[in-house]
Amino acid sequence: MAKRVAIVGIGQTYHQAHRQDVNQVEMVNEAVTAALEDAQLRIKDIDCIIHGNMELFEGVHQPDMWHVDGDGAYLKSGMRLTTGGTTGGTIACAACNHAASGLFDTVMAIGWEKQEEGHTTTGIAAMADPLWDRKVQTGALSGMTAARLITDFGERAEEVAAMVRVRDGENASRNPYAHLREKVTREDVMKSHMLVHPIRLLHMCPQSNGACALIVASEEKAKKITKKPVWVKDHVTTHMEAMLNETILVRKDLEEWASMRVCARKLYKRNGITNPIKEIDLFEMYDPMVWMEMEWADWFLLMERGGYLKMVEKGVTDRNGAFPVNPSGGVVTTNPIGATALIRVAEAALQIRGDAGEHQVDKEVRTAMASAFGGTFWTILHLLSKERP
Repeated sequence: MAKRVAIVGIGQTYHQAHRQDVNQVEMVNEAVTAALEDAQLRIKDIDCIIHGNMELFEGVHQPDMWHVDGDGAYLKSGMRLTTGGTTGGTIACAACNHAASGLFDTVMAIGWEKQEEGHTTTGIAAMADPLWDRKVQTGALSGMTAARLITDFGERAEEVAAMVRVRDGENASRNPYAHLREKVTREDVMKSHMLVHPIRLLHMCPQSNGACALIVASEEKAKKITKKPVWVKDHVTTHMEAMLNETILVRKDLEEWASMRVCARKLYKRNGITNPIKEIDLFEMYDPMVWMEMEWADWFLLMERGGYLKMVEKGVTDRNGAFPVNPSGGVVTTNPIGATALIRVAEAALQIRGDAGEHQVDKEVRTAMASAFGGTFWTILHLLSKERP
């Protein structure tokens, strides 16, 4: 990067199943206003705006043109991006690159989704072949991940899946911005409605309405704006379209060449990380269902298969464990798709600042990682730091 970049402002809406009290412009404005207030800036101080959502889900083409009244982008430089579930991660990368380029000093990234104005499930479910895939897919997600884990670990895998959901519910109950804030028990999870065997309703993420805004600034500006900058140490994007076969086939090379593992290897090598669990304090992970967290975490943390299951069983990933995962409640409790991955970065930054409120972890967070997933088997990782790189 030409310049070091730091996060200086964070804003979220309260995420809910229904936001009929606001239109898209007004909802986006809530997050933008919150981010500006957090950074103690005015919209005139923002040089560039990066905007992203899944247009398919609301059926509105180029919503960034309409949202100008809400996000303040009038006559400002900017870009609109859509990359599926990774959209929030992509706009975070783009915002950092714009600020690091030297062309702009302050850049705002805005991710949002108002899913009640379209029908997300219908749009995603239509991607599955009605003859071949209907019995194995819940829209964009298949049951193969869960099936593999149950094949390898039996009933233990189902128990750990319930433990992960209980943990996320507990964390979300402390997060005022989370959508599903109810605590659940293992029994609740195990008896929830079966969607596609062995995936149950409480294993899955919800359809949420909400927005998130993040303000990043070049080093010179960041030091003037805030006494608590969160430095973007690195970000890596890996997309491997050929790995889409994982949805319907069990690939022999999946463990080694999944985009999560490839992305993690790149990030760790570039930053001299040899033991991520010891050298990274916290992980905000894009987990569209608990089963994917259980498998993907092995890949992200470069562990042997089943290593993450042991971590969950021992309480290592709890909010006050040695390696907290999703203290915000994660994606299985809040999923406004265009904002979802941006929220991971925002929540990781709040933990580093010590501003996460009731869901702040007990230990000091100096380094945090956030992931995004979507598109054609895309993975994005952000590495954030309390210290200037």
